[in-house]
Amino acid sequence: MPERDEISYDDYRRRSRRSVLTGGTATLAGFIGWRFVQGSAADNRIPGVLRNMHEVNESIWSGLFREDHLAKTFSRSDASILRVNGRIGIRDEIDLDAWRLDVKGPAGLRLDTVSLADIKALPKHDMTIEHKCIEGWAQVTNWGGARFSDFMDRYAGRLDGDITHVELATPDRKYHVSVDVATMRHAQTLLAYEMLDQDLDNDHGAPLRLATPLKYGIKQIKRIGSVQFLRERGRDYWGERGYDWYAGL
Repeated sequence: MPERDEISYDDYRRRSRRSVLTGGTATLAGFIGWRFVQGSAADNRIPGVLRNMHEVNESIWSGLFREDHLAKTFSRSDASILRVNGRIGIRDEIDLDAWRLDVKGPAGLRLDTVSLADIKALPKHDMTIEHKCIEGWAQVTNWGGARFSDFMDRYAGRLDGDITHVELATPDRKYHVSVDVATMRHAQTLLAYEMLDQDLDNDHGAPLRLATPLKYGIKQIKRIGSVQFLRERGRDYWGERGYDWYAGL
């Protein structure tokens, strides 16, 4: 076994000073960088430089998006009841029998008022996918419902080809999301009314919620009360609070 070189006291002092200087320089650079970030003009509640990084993320994920590409699916035996997380917009009890879905066009004019029976009259689809939370956890679960594309096709004769986004909100308007129309028309984006063959309960978004493996959970709004087709981005609860608007996977 080779002997270790002995370090003289002077060498030790020189190395220690170098470490202090290196560490101090790195700390100073970090502090200056953080002050630069904090000092940049705010854009939608966060420093502009961070908003720019969100936009870079959106550019990458939207560039990778393919309409015919399906997210990974799992065996039904891998699925379990989804962990409850987030109750904004669903804290108050509602009369599920009286629930209706308001459908609006770009100008805000009502196109339709839809019952759950109308949604269930559309072809039913089932998928077992991984639900991912922006907080870092993931869970495999099973959803049943109608494809949003089939729902949107109901209004094909009343919508022009310029629709780029869809805004969805809870009945009390306390929670709202805006999603690009390409994601909404994807085959794995459902208006879900069942989880593991059971009707949704209130904590999971009864009677109707959005379910898709293409977006983080912050986009998968529970207890949908209204749908509006838009020609630009709509309101987005977490996007307005500094989170990544696209929230893609």
